[in-house]
Amino acid sequence: MSTIHEVAKLSGVSVATVSRVFNGYADVSAETRQRVLTTARKLEYAPSAAARTLVGRRSQLIGVILFTGEEHPDLQHPFFLEVLVGLKHTLGALGYDLMLFASEQPGVGGGGPHGYARRARHHRVDGVVVLAVDDPEEPELKKLADSGTPVVAVDLALAGKRATYVASENLEGARLAVRHLHGLGHERIATISGLAHTKPAADRLLGYRAELHALGLERRADYEAQGDFYMESGETAMRQLLALAEPPTAVFAASDMMAVGAIKALADAGLACPDDVAIVGFDDIQLAEYVSPPLTTVRQDKRGLGTAAARSLVQMIEDPAAVPPMLLLPAELVVRGSCGAAKEVRDHVI
Repeated sequence: MSTIHEVAKLSGVSVATVSRVFNGYADVSAETRQRVLTTARKLEYAPSAAARTLVGRRSQLIGVILFTGEEHPDLQHPFFLEVLVGLKHTLGALGYDLMLFASEQPGVGGGGPHGYARRARHHRVDGVVVLAVDDPEEPELKKLADSGTPVVAVDLALAGKRATYVASENLEGARLAVRHLHGLGHERIATISGLAHTKPAADRLLGYRAELHALGLERRADYEAQGDFYMESGETAMRQLLALAEPPTAVFAASDMMAVGAIKALADAGLACPDDVAIVGFDDIQLAEYVSPPLTTVRQDKRGLGTAAARSLVQMIEDPAAVPPMLLLPAELVVRGSCGAAKEVRDHVI
């Protein structure tokens, strides 16, 4: 591998001049610049990322915080995978690479070697995206938000010196689901909510309750089953709802994976979806259109969330005075077979 010293020697210039060429300084003559670049191409020389960081004070590296604890394995959840795809494509097109800060415990280290702010400094990242961390008051997360490092959270109401967040219209999306089920004639509409302390789950539960109230329907505590966004919890919650003296005729599940679990519980009980119980999910993951019956769901733009987070972050990195606003991306209802709207329906978007 060629070195900067070899490029300098063969070009007849100093090491500092080679460095200035590769870091875009204007005080190098066109003739010298061309000679250095031609020599570098012949030697197949490229400056290291570490060297560019030291000289240009930019690493072109974005840290991504993703909690991957045993009971919260978010790398397995389709939602986070699609957000990561949006992040990767957008940041890659803008010249940035990703570094995953996977942690078994949020903020593990108490400011030690695994603390978020310390890891961001250690790896010299230009900014940080926060995924799947549920508590904006978590001490290490607050320390990161107050550190001055540009930070954008997804589905987490984060605030700080240079921190903002992006999210879907979770509340309105839930209202769309309940309104649709009521329009099909259902009045006993239950919900399977996500983890109560998370922003998406709280907003979707609030939307469910708000739409019941707007429609003049009774809110029943026994119709609010608790889940955790994953299939097993949806299956368990559906069994609880079916065991009620007056079970619901329709269920809004706060994630598609819980909706799939609910459909399995119906089948295990000898019941059919949507004939016995109509189901609507939330997310529109790829699996949704392939289950039987195909899942009616509230679609959120998962890749769009990653794209919006990436653009907001780069804006803060490249403009120190910029404070991007919090962004809400719209949600839309995708009608398929599980709600019973029609015997044969193909991805009708409302």
